[in-house]
Amino acid sequence: MSIAKVTEIKVSSTESFDDAIRTGITRANKTLKNVKSAWVKDLEVSVDENGNVSEYKVLLKLTFILEEL
Repeated sequence: MSIAKVTEIKVSSTESFDDAIRTGITRANKTLKNVKSAWVKDLEVSVDENGNVSEYKVLLKLTFILEEL
């Protein structure tokens, strides 16, 4: 029987939502083992003084399988 755990991370990128998602998953895989899925829970942007998007932010829920003892 496998047991999974879900954790949330918030990631930002100055390029795009897609880049933020990829960056978050890549970074999570450096710390967590057996990452199996990611769900985008929330999207957000920061806007600069000129009204342009300056940062793309995503809140990811990552599911990973716990190792057997």
